[in-house]
Amino acid sequence: MKGRIHVAGAGVISAIGNSVTETFESLQHERMGISHITLFDSVHKGVLPVGEVKYSNESLSDTLWAKPVTRTALLGIHAAREAVKSSGLDLKRWRTGLISATTVGGMDLTENFFPDFLTNSSKGKLRDVIHHACGQSTELIADDLKINGFVSTINTACSSSVNAIMLGSRMIDQGMLDVVIAGGTDALTKFTINGFNSLMILDKNLCRPFDANRNGLNLGEGAGFIVLVSDKVKQAEGLKTDCFVAGFANTNDAFHQTASSPEGRGSYGAMQQTLAMSGLKVEDIDYINLHGTGTQNNDLSEGTAVKRLFGDKCPPVSSTKAFTGHTLGASGGIEAVFSVLAIREQCVFPNLRFETAIPEVGITPQLAFEKGISVKHVMSNSFGFGGNCSSIVFSKE
Repeated sequence: MKGRIHVAGAGVISAIGNSVTETFESLQHERMGISHITLFDSVHKGVLPVGEVKYSNESLSDTLWAKPVTRTALLGIHAAREAVKSSGLDLKRWRTGLISATTVGGMDLTENFFPDFLTNSSKGKLRDVIHHACGQSTELIADDLKINGFVSTINTACSSSVNAIMLGSRMIDQGMLDVVIAGGTDALTKFTINGFNSLMILDKNLCRPFDANRNGLNLGEGAGFIVLVSDKVKQAEGLKTDCFVAGFANTNDAFHQTASSPEGRGSYGAMQQTLAMSGLKVEDIDYINLHGTGTQNNDLSEGTAVKRLFGDKCPPVSSTKAFTGHTLGASGGIEAVFSVLAIREQCVFPNLRFETAIPEVGITPQLAFEKGISVKHVMSNSFGFGGNCSSIVFSKE
């Protein structure tokens, strides 16, 4: 890149906290947020654990937005507001864009509308479906932040948020924008839970990423955004930033609609190309935030790729989805915030509930929260359905 793309602010909401501060406290004290479904009725209530945000739609609406809008939008507004506030920037001074990722969109309201409507076409509130499209959540976040320049939505499954950050970084690098708020938001819905359950990849117990006895993932929800700024903005505003985007890459292993290639072709290529772009060697990476969903296929594929690339120089690794659940399109944004925290606080996060290494790869992840160590370069992986694989490296200023 021509100049550095700095991270000037961060905002997050998930099952383990409603702010960056609360989130870090949960990570530090190893408090996970996965429990029973409480936000809606489901045949899986009390059976499938999930990572719910501890706010109801009503409380989010009262705090953020008077009009009835989707939970996906509300979570995104919450995190994006915190990110902008923490940056201290006056967005009106700069060419500002918003790039938000989502896979769920407005399904949470749509699925409540249709049962009554299908019974009687005069029933149901149309206001519950007007925000169904994925792009509507982005438009609502942009309206709240008063961003009317470049506004875009990315949906590439679970790699969506990292791809949003990548696009934002490229647009700043090419001189098209000065500031970009980038990340993603997704809410839990009955449709999502039923869909993933049909794939038989949900664990009825708490998930165990990267463990030999893993049995599937736990779904979660939330939003995570970071504020990206150019060198020009940083200098003009006198910003003190903790880290910058050093490199990134997106690949596709073109193997299967939902499964990763067994040898991890896409994930290996994404990590390898990210290192090449950043000008770093494998021994320079101090921590890897794994995609680590807890499914048989994903963890073996990703572990195989990590082992192939890093060999005996593998740094501390962990999957923070054991804390939050898999937040789908929001995961890359939430875990980008975790990566920023790892650099800011000079720490690495634990892989909860790990007991036995996967025999084929033999990787033992980080077992406890550790602070006071040197963390200069953090890699974060996000790999999605359809073989869409993205990696990104954040580096200390």
